[in-house]
Amino acid sequence: MLLREKDRQTLQEIFTSADAPVEVWAYGSRVNGTAHNGSDLDLVIRSEDLKPLPWDTLADLKERIRESNIPILVELHDWSRLPSSFHANIVRQYEVIFDPSFGTVLPLCTH
Repeated sequence: MLLREKDRQTLQEIFTSADAPVEVWAYGSRVNGTAHNGSDLDLVIRSEDLKPLPWDTLADLKERIRESNIPILVELHDWSRLPSSFHANIVRQYEVIFDPSFGTVLPLCTH
């Protein structure tokens, strides 16, 4: 995946501080190999029970990402609020970049 290690670490800090345990997947051009340095990073956040995150939690995470020093646009979406057609596209090729059971940003795992 096209993402600097220090940006992965910044994301780790942000997602570790979430009010609820969440898993975060990356998908899109930065995962499938069609990205360039200016491409955005598409992320989907999944709660433990796959129910919607509270709006304030999602808004806080988005704000913290915007205020971080990550030099690319990061789009964060809530899995439970995306149409099922998006789910099918994401599941075809994604990387788990944060898993609360490990409490860390994982090595690249493409599905």
